[in-house]
Amino acid sequence: MITLEDISFKPLIEESILKSRIQEIGKEITADYTGNQLHIISVLNGAFMFTADLVRHIQRPCNIQFIRLLSYQGTHSSGKITEIMGLNESIRGKHVLIVEDIIDTGLTIEYLYKTIVSHEPASLKVATLLSKPDMYRGNIKIDYLGFAIPNHFVVGYGLDLNGFGRNLPAIYQAIN
Repeated sequence: MITLEDISFKPLIEESILKSRIQEIGKEITADYTGNQLHIISVLNGAFMFTADLVRHIQRPCNIQFIRLLSYQGTHSSGKITEIMGLNESIRGKHVLIVEDIIDTGLTIEYLYKTIVSHEPASLKVATLLSKPDMYRGNIKIDYLGFAIPNHFVVGYGLDLNGFGRNLPAIYQAIN
């Protein structure tokens, strides 16, 4: 058990299980993009660890670009997307993979997906480490999913509480 900002968290997904699933996703992506270069758009800050480990298992030429969107304040979604750092390279005609840390309500991925589609990629898919199916209200297909989790606030492996907890090697859920 760990405590961040007076909130207690218990283990949800162990590091070894994370690593194994990420390797499997990398193999799936490698197979799906045979003969193609891949342009990865990773959403900062939360997806940086997932992206770093995932690309090590993708055996295709990859270009990696980072964007930064803000939608959370503390433990709750603000309901609003703020673009802190957007696309800085053309993705027109490229095979694009969005890499997210977590998809809960779907607000962020819906915004990002529509934004990227407007740049006319050759193809567009979504990979996320975590998804909260009970919270998801969007229509965007998740092509590569690490884990479906219950509707609890989580930290670790890139996910944070006000900037803390990203360095944890496993995923922890808040104790209600």
